[in-house]
Amino acid sequence: MKISEFQRLIEAIYFERDSDRGRDRCFLWFVEEVGELSRALMGRGGGRENLEEEFADVFAWLSTLASIEGINLEEAVRKYSNGCPKCQATPCGC
Repeated sequence: MKISEFQRLIEAIYFERDSDRGRDRCFLWFVEEVGELSRALMGRGGGRENLEEEFADVFAWLSTLASIEGINLEEAVRKYSNGCPKCQATPCGC
């Protein structure tokens, strides 16, 4: 699935509710999910399956925030299409 397809899917599932919730409250949910991912990465939660779930949740909330702000994530990540945005090298030579 492309990033833009995922973002549209998350919009279809959650956008109405999340836009009613507002950016600030959605950001708090995003931060909470980042905390859950942090705990999983530090070995305090359920192994690889839990890691996959937490990465997915963080990406879903990031997609929601981007949609609320009118940002197309697939376009935004083009910043990295030529390697490091600063030195243009892959791997980064900075």
